[in-house]
Amino acid sequence: MASSFDSYQKRKLVSSYISVVISIALVLFLLGCLGLLVINSKKVADHFKEQVVMTIYINDTAKEVEVNQLKKSLAMADYSKEAVYVSKEDAAELMKAENGEDFMNFLGFNPLKNSIDVFLKADFVTSEKLTEISDELTQKDFVEEVRYDNDLVELMNDNVKKISLWVLIISALFTLIAVLLINSSIRLAVYSKRFIIKTMQMVGATKTFIRRPFIWQSVKLGIVGAIVALIGMAVVLYYSDQTFPELQLLQNTVLIIALFIGIFILGVIITWISTFIATQRFLNLKTDQLYY
Repeated sequence: MASSFDSYQKRKLVSSYISVVISIALVLFLLGCLGLLVINSKKVADHFKEQVVMTIYINDTAKEVEVNQLKKSLAMADYSKEAVYVSKEDAAELMKAENGEDFMNFLGFNPLKNSIDVFLKADFVTSEKLTEISDELTQKDFVEEVRYDNDLVELMNDNVKKISLWVLIISALFTLIAVLLINSSIRLAVYSKRFIIKTMQMVGATKTFIRRPFIWQSVKLGIVGAIVALIGMAVVLYYSDQTFPELQLLQNTVLIIALFIGIFILGVIITWISTFIATQRFLNLKTDQLYY
C-alpha cells in the first residue's frame, strides 16, 4: 500500500515538474519570438521601403552619352540601391505582356519614353528626401519627368511608426505577463510542498537551508524550460529565413545570440526570484494559515 502511495506521489511530482517546464518554455518561447520580431522589424520595414521605385523619364532627344552618365551617377549615388535602364522598346514589351495585346498596332507608334528605374535605400524613402532628389534630377535638360508614389511613401512611413510603437508596447506588456505566468507556475509548485517547508522550519532548519533545495530545483526547471524555448526559437528562425531569404534574418548574428542568452538568463532569474518569494511567503505563515 505504501509502495503504491509513493509511486503515486512520484508521478504527481513528475507531472508537476513537467507542467512547470512546459509553462516556462511556452512563455519564454513566445517572448523570444517577439524579441526576434523586434530585432528584425526595421529590416522588414526597410525591405518594403526598398521596393519603392522612382522612375526618371528621359526625352527622346537625349544623347546616349548623357543617358549613360546619368545611369552611372544614379548607380553610385548615396540614395540609390540599384538603377535599371528601361528602353521604350522594353517598356512596350512589358506593357504588352501585362495587357495581353499590342497597343502599338492601334497607335502605329510607340508613345512610351526611355526611363531609368531607381530603387532607393530605405533611409531615403521619405517625402522630403524624395522631393529633394526629384528636384535635383528635373534640373537636367534631358530629363522630362520624375515619378514616384508619394501617397504610398507617406502611408508606409506612418504605418511603420505606428507598428513600431505598438510592438514596443506589446513587448513590455508581454514581458510583464511572462513574469507573472512563470511566477504563478513556480508558486503552485512550492504550494504543494508548503507542509514540508513548515515541518523543516519547526525542527529548527534555517530559512536559507530550507530555501536552497527549492531554489535549485526551480532553477533547473527554468534551465530546461529555457533550453526548450531556445530550440523552438531556433526552428522558427531557421524556417523564417528559408521562407523569406531576401530579409536575411540571420544577418544580425550578434543581436540574435544576445537575445538567446537573454532569454536563457531571464528563465533562470525569474524562476530564482519567484521561488525565493514563494518559499519566503510560506516560511512566514503560521501553521494554521497553511490550510487556507
